[in-house]
Amino acid sequence: MTLLITGSAGFIGFHLAERILEAGERVIGIDNLNAYYDVALKRARLTRLERHKSFAFHQLDVADYEGVMGLIERHPDIDRIVHLAAQAGVRYSLSNPLVYVESNLKGQVVMLEAARQIKGLRALIYASSSSVYGANEKRPYSVEDRADHPVSLYAATKRAGELIAESYCRSYGMSAIGLRFFTVYGPWGRPDMALYLFTDAILAGQPIKVFNNGEMSRDFTYIDDVTSAVVAAIGLPTGQPGEHRIYNIGNNRPETLLDFIATLERALGRTAVKQMAPMQLGDVVSTYADIGPARRDLGFAPTTPISEGIARFVAWYREYNGLS
Repeated sequence: MTLLITGSAGFIGFHLAERILEAGERVIGIDNLNAYYDVALKRARLTRLERHKSFAFHQLDVADYEGVMGLIERHPDIDRIVHLAAQAGVRYSLSNPLVYVESNLKGQVVMLEAARQIKGLRALIYASSSSVYGANEKRPYSVEDRADHPVSLYAATKRAGELIAESYCRSYGMSAIGLRFFTVYGPWGRPDMALYLFTDAILAGQPIKVFNNGEMSRDFTYIDDVTSAVVAAIGLPTGQPGEHRIYNIGNNRPETLLDFIATLERALGRTAVKQMAPMQLGDVVSTYADIGPARRDLGFAPTTPISEGIARFVAWYREYNGLS
């Protein structure tokens, strides 16, 4: 197969591309390499991918209609798309809203238009987020639950992306799969995420901000478990015309923020200086994934506890940053 991965220099995109390449398949990756976080980290990921002869990279924004269409024309062998590129970050969306509209809405439409042009497309998979559940109080979150009370613009754009995909499936007889990722973490992770921020601060002897006084929980999901789910989705039989499926991809086991910090402290051999803070705008108290449909259809069975996942992240962090 020839797989087009958008956001291939990003956290999930990099891990997925590496796994597909190691299986001997061909990957075409695109990424705009924006400066939302350290571009050097993105380039370091690409350097690892470029060791594979079957990897081709194009610096390209998914919202660039002509650029994406030109790419599709130059690579008629593309038969699967995994669209992971997006502007991430709940808090950043509060101060930079138009970036999210451009990337997460226009980019979604452009990729759906691109998919329409590919004859014999075997799979179209795109990234959504647990953020779509917003102010929902029912736990665990089920894909059958309503998702129309977002508490951030980021969440609203991800939910809108799902609805746009639904409209394309219904209008053009396409099939698509949306994956709602729950707090993905692990080696090569994003520097704006809590695990990376906390590690930076603890090793520097700086305080960490603990929001809502620590009374929060997240369904932290290790990156290898996530890529297993995406690979399984890629391997599903092509959906029926008009079929649009959505799955929760989470660990199915929420961890409290304070337990998460304690696990990180043990892995680092350091004690965090905690600075308690109120709840942040756009945040939610807890997330918890019902993964029943993903277990049934994808064979999804996450196996990595946070003790193991955090230890792997810390080992990578030390190596990447040249720390003993």
